[in-house]
Amino acid sequence: MEITGYLAAVLIGISLGLIGGGGSALALPVLVYLFHIPAQKAVPDSLFIVGLSSFTGALSYLYRRLICFRSVLVFGIPSILSVYFTRNRLAQAIPQELVFPGNHVISKDVFLLVIFAFLMLAASISMIRPLKQDAAPDPSDEKSNYPYIQMILSGLCVGFLAGLVGAGGGFLIIPALVVLVRLPMKTAIGTSLLIIAINSGIGFYGSLPGMESGNWPFLLSFSGMAILGIFIGMLLSRFISGTTLKPAFGWFILIVGSFIILQQVTQMH
Repeated sequence: MEITGYLAAVLIGISLGLIGGGGSALALPVLVYLFHIPAQKAVPDSLFIVGLSSFTGALSYLYRRLICFRSVLVFGIPSILSVYFTRNRLAQAIPQELVFPGNHVISKDVFLLVIFAFLMLAASISMIRPLKQDAAPDPSDEKSNYPYIQMILSGLCVGFLAGLVGAGGGFLIIPALVVLVRLPMKTAIGTSLLIIAINSGIGFYGSLPGMESGNWPFLLSFSGMAILGIFIGMLLSRFISGTTLKPAFGWFILIVGSFIILQQVTQMH
C-alpha cells in the first residue's frame, strides 16, 4: 500500500506540473485510503504536500515568465482571506458528529470525505468539458475589461474549499483564468500553481498548532515524491498538451470521487 501511495504522490506532482491542478483531488484520498490517515488529520497534510509541490512548480514557470501577477493578486488576496477564515473559524466549528434528518449520524471525517468527493465530481465536469478560449493575449497586457468581480468571487470560493477540505482549487482556478481572463494555457498553469501554493500555505499554517511532531518525516518524503512528479509533469508538458490531458484526468477523478461516495454510503448502511 505504501509503495502504491508513493507512486500516487508522483502522479499528484505530474498532474500539477501538466495541468496546474488536480493534485489535491488525489492527495486527500491517497492519504486516507492508502496511508489510513483520518480525514481531519489528512486535510493539513494534503495542504502541505500540494502547497510545497505547487510552489516548486511555480518557480519554474516564474523563471519562464509564465505567471500573471495581476491575477495572482486579484484572485489570491480574496482566496487567502477566505482560507484563513474557513480554516480557523468554520472548519473548527463543525462538530465531531453531525445529525441529519432521519436521525442519521455521521462523523466529521465522513462528512469531509463526502464533501470532497462531490467536489471531485464537480472538478471532473470542469476538466472533461473542453474550455473555449479565444486568441490568447499577452498576459502582461493591461486590459480595461479585466473581470475583477468574477475573479474576486472565484477567489473567495476557492479559498473556502482549500480551508475546508484541503483542496488547492486548481480545477476551479484554471477555468477561471482561461475563460474569464483569457490567459494562455501555459500561463494559466503557472499562475494556478502560485495561487495554489499561497492558499495551501495559509491553510496549513492555520493547522500547525494541532500537527503531530512525528508526522514531518512522512510529509517531507511524500512531498519529495510529489515534487519529482512536478518535474516529470513539466517535462512531459513539452510533448503533451495540457488541454489533451485534462479530459483524461477528469474521467479519472470522476471514478475516484464516485468510489469515495459509494464506499461511504455502503458503510453507512
